[in-house]
Amino acid sequence: MSTFGSPGPLPSTRPTPPQRGSFPLDHDANAKDSIAWGTRIVGGVTPGRTAEHLGLPVLPTVRSAVEQLKPDATAIYVAAHQAAAAIEEAIEAEVPLIVAVAEHIPLHDMLRFKVHSMLKLQSKSRLVGPNSPGFQPLPCFTPGRVGIVAKSGTLSYEAVASTTRAGLGQSLCIGVGGDIVPGTNLQEALSVLEHDPDTDAIALIGEIGGRGEFDVADWPVAALVAGIAEEPGRIMGHAGAFTTVGEPNANAKITALESAGATVVGHPAEFGDALKARLEARAAASGLGPGGGGGVRSLGGTQRRQFHTVAHRPRHREKPKSLFRQQQRRHLYISEDQCMDLLRQTGKINCDTAASGAQKLLGISIDRTARSPCIIASPTAEETSLNESVERYPFDYGSDLDALVIEQVARHLQLSPGESGVKSLRHLLKALTAIFYDKEAFFLSTSIVENSGELMVVGARFGFDDAAYRSCGRQAELQQLRNIAAEDPCEIEAEKNCIVYIKLKGPGTIGTLVNGAGLAMNTVDALAGHAANFLDTGGKATSQTVKQSFEIILRDPRVRVIFVNIFGGLTLGDMIARGIIMAFKELSPSVPVVVRIRGTNERKGQRLISESGLPLYAFDDFEAAAAKAIELSKDA
Repeated sequence: MSTFGSPGPLPSTRPTPPQRGSFPLDHDANAKDSIAWGTRIVGGVTPGRTAEHLGLPVLPTVRSAVEQLKPDATAIYVAAHQAAAAIEEAIEAEVPLIVAVAEHIPLHDMLRFKVHSMLKLQSKSRLVGPNSPGFQPLPCFTPGRVGIVAKSGTLSYEAVASTTRAGLGQSLCIGVGGDIVPGTNLQEALSVLEHDPDTDAIALIGEIGGRGEFDVADWPVAALVAGIAEEPGRIMGHAGAFTTVGEPNANAKITALESAGATVVGHPAEFGDALKARLEARAAASGLGPGGGGGVRSLGGTQRRQFHTVAHRPRHREKPKSLFRQQQRRHLYISEDQCMDLLRQTGKINCDTAASGAQKLLGISIDRTARSPCIIASPTAEETSLNESVERYPFDYGSDLDALVIEQVARHLQLSPGESGVKSLRHLLKALTAIFYDKEAFFLSTSIVENSGELMVVGARFGFDDAAYRSCGRQAELQQLRNIAAEDPCEIEAEKNCIVYIKLKGPGTIGTLVNGAGLAMNTVDALAGHAANFLDTGGKATSQTVKQSFEIILRDPRVRVIFVNIFGGLTLGDMIARGIIMAFKELSPSVPVVVRIRGTNERKGQRLISESGLPLYAFDDFEAAAAKAIELSKDA
């Protein structure tokens, strides 16, 4: 179902539509909350049905809803396997703002339905998402002058709460989502805020994956980048939260932002003070400090637009270094032998791991900036971002590869001159693109050698979008190639319970339990090597998921303390506290548990933990909670 709205009395944060999650969305509750908050919901769409719901019209098509209701925005609430088609329908109907909250939309659905091609060719509609947090947890927000752009929903909620506590408030919060190819990227979202008359300062929340943070490094912002402690090659919760060949890692993004003058924080709770300091410094520099007609809370008039006149500094051009070696779970990788078999079956490609010669890198991946497939090529075969010679050549989805592009790739690979090398390259690329389309891949990499103008594949690693199977039931034959026996049993069990669990390598002794991928990444980062695992409950931490998470964490013999870090948005803090208490009583863990609860009903949750009589440590401040967890892990 899609819901439509147009402005009534404008809420302080211009709420976007209801929140995504791993569980079905309660559309009635979200619509009722939006109506209560002042958003003018004008109706909805259910395919093939005309009816009434909540006293509002329900129409059979988006086109009919646009003609009759004239909405300014739509929230798309359909299952992942239908979401791309629903987005396409909304673009065709020219809905001005389209917010897609669904997660796990198959990558190739977004590309196959030409969503991004359609967006490029029109100027009527803006897509935010997929995987956008959409509807924001209302109690956190207050009217103000801070704009927030975020890949992570939970981290954006934390940033909102921090700026509220600092007395700054928010003008607009844009949750671009954590997908590989978002409808609105970081640069586009910042451009919206640049021209927003209500915004004086910006908080930017990035994470691993793509080069978006590099592209906006010269903006005057306070920033956070999650994923410093990523497990190389693993998907850290969000579909797009991984680093691939030639992409900067989190540390490289932080360096770029700092070099350009951004204030980089380690946790979103620090945004309030960081932004207040930037605003006060700007006010002082312009002679409008307290008592001088300015100050942090009165940044209107002549001072307000100074954010937009700050000179952009030269972008930091250092190429980052990150490894991409190990297998991860939310995308499916197959063995090298299976990769070779696919190449032989698809294009009768000559494959021989024993062949000798100077190895080169050739493959097909996703250019996240261009939002399209791309050829990746390097005259050396090192499959890391240490390989600075990696070049990307974007091409339109479903189109034949351009002959001129193939010749460019041949020159970059330093193939021998002559038609035979180009012909052999074209043949191999044709096979790779066929596999990319037919098997819904997101990353295909081969190591090749050249022998008398002929290319031979001597190594291969192929990754496929698991959402095609999970959301749509496609590519079942690929799932049969998955080697479950080689995977961690705890990770398999977590996956069955819709929990993302990654056992981290290293000496970490603190088990982490967090709601939301971005917050889970940031929690691991902030524990600075003490974390034993990454665990994302999927955005909603219920008593059942808390218990299941405890059971999984406690199977790791390294764990000496459990650190629960929950930010309650739509998930209530007191409900989480009851779930933790219930899980503790049922499991009787032998290790102490540190609980940090912020957000909706946080005081009730903290009080329940403190008064439980159990060996639970309750905190609201993140740094204090993290310090206690580290202290307990050393004492155990």
